[in-house]
Amino acid sequence: MATGHADPQRRERILAATLDHIADEGVAGVSHRRIAARAGVPLGSMTYHFSGIDELLREAFTRFADHIVAVFEHHLGGAETPEQVREAVTDLVHALSEGPRRDLVLVHEPYTLAALRPEYRELTQAGMRRSRLLLEQHFDPVTARQLDALIEGLTLHRSLDGEPHSRELTRLAVTRLTAGPS
Repeated sequence: MATGHADPQRRERILAATLDHIADEGVAGVSHRRIAARAGVPLGSMTYHFSGIDELLREAFTRFADHIVAVFEHHLGGAETPEQVREAVTDLVHALSEGPRRDLVLVHEPYTLAALRPEYRELTQAGMRRSRLLLEQHFDPVTARQLDALIEGLTLHRSLDGEPHSRELTRLAVTRLTAGPS
C-alpha cells in the first residue's frame, strides 16, 4: 500500500472506510480518528482531503447513492412493457431487502441524519430525485413518487420482519399502485 503523496487512492480508502464504519456503528460513531484508523491513513489525511466531518459524510453518502442508482438502473434498464417494469420493481425490492446488511443500513442512515439535522435534507432529497427520475421513465411523476416510497417501505419491512412477506405480495402491491384506476 502506497503512503504519503504517492498514495492516489487515499481519499477513496477514506470514503470506503467511512461507509464501512457507518454500516457497522452508525453515523454517530464517525470521527476523524476512527475513520483514519479504519482506512489505515495518518490522521492528518482527514483534514487534508475533507474540510470536516460534514463534507466527509456528504461525499460518502453521495457515493453510496450512486451505488443504489446503479442497482435501480440494473433492475429497470431492460424493462419495456408495464408488466416487465412491475416485475423489475418486484425484483428490486427483493434484491435490496435480501442483499447485504451493509447496504440496508447505508440506505437508511441518511434519513435519520436528515431528520435530526436539516442541513442533510438536501442530500436525501437528491437521492430520492434520482431514483424517481428512473421510475419516471416508466410512470407519471406522481406514480413514480409513490412507487419510490413503496420500494423503500417494502424493502425495510421485508428486511426487518422475522417472516418477510412473499414475492407475490410485493408484486401485488406494485401492481395495485401502478395499474391506474380500477
